[in-house]
Amino acid sequence: MEIELVEFVATMAGLTLAAGGWSSNIIVYLINEFNIKIIDAAQTANILGGCMALSPIIGAILADSYLGSFIVIWVSSLVSMVGVLVLTLTSTLDPLKPKPCENGQSPCIGPSKAQIGILYTSLALSTMGVAGTRFTLGSLGAYQFGNQKHQQVYFNWHYFALKVASLVSIVGIVYIQDNVSWGLGYGLSGAANLVGLVAFVMGSRYYLLLKPQGSPFTGLGCVLAAAFRKRKLLLSPMIEDYCQEQTPGGTKLINTTNSFK
Repeated sequence: MEIELVEFVATMAGLTLAAGGWSSNIIVYLINEFNIKIIDAAQTANILGGCMALSPIIGAILADSYLGSFIVIWVSSLVSMVGVLVLTLTSTLDPLKPKPCENGQSPCIGPSKAQIGILYTSLALSTMGVAGTRFTLGSLGAYQFGNQKHQQVYFNWHYFALKVASLVSIVGIVYIQDNVSWGLGYGLSGAANLVGLVAFVMGSRYYLLLKPQGSPFTGLGCVLAAAFRKRKLLLSPMIEDYCQEQTPGGTKLINTTNSFK
């Protein structure tokens, strides 16, 4: 239990620190370093926030239905690390960002198409990394512990690592970005991502791996598609046509009641 607990908690802490480090102060980075207008920077930050909130659903479907949680987590961690690395390069290499806006200069020189393309690519990769780890890491970690008490201990440490790492990223890394260097701040985020990825992969031989079980969203989609195709069919008046269940030998009638009991 101890090995799996340490590996998953370290992974959660590293990936959360990385995600919070690059995303918490992104609107200031776009305005100060890329000379992007405040409205455009706010829109970009809102889009990133929305994608980070919704894209984990896609990651969960891929993990449950097709690839398995382990593959989704380590591939997503690698993708996010590449994204943070490219973002770090945009903050340290002058050719990858526009010239600083001098005092009194109006309007400021904005980024070129190539510079904005590289920047948005790094943000997209970093967001994709969050998609595959935010939900799947917790469920795979809980699967390692068959005892309910051990699962409770795991979730206590899981959320403790999540909140502490978020606090450190929002306070510590943002302070470094604002007062020391953007490159150092994003570099620390990339290092935290690397630590989380290494911790996760190193413990792989101890893990109980979840095989794809089929996502409930897949079944829901099939139901909606079947309902649409059969929307013009006449309904049968026979209760027996609706109250059946599959059995190894075929189907059998389910006993019905006059109420919802």
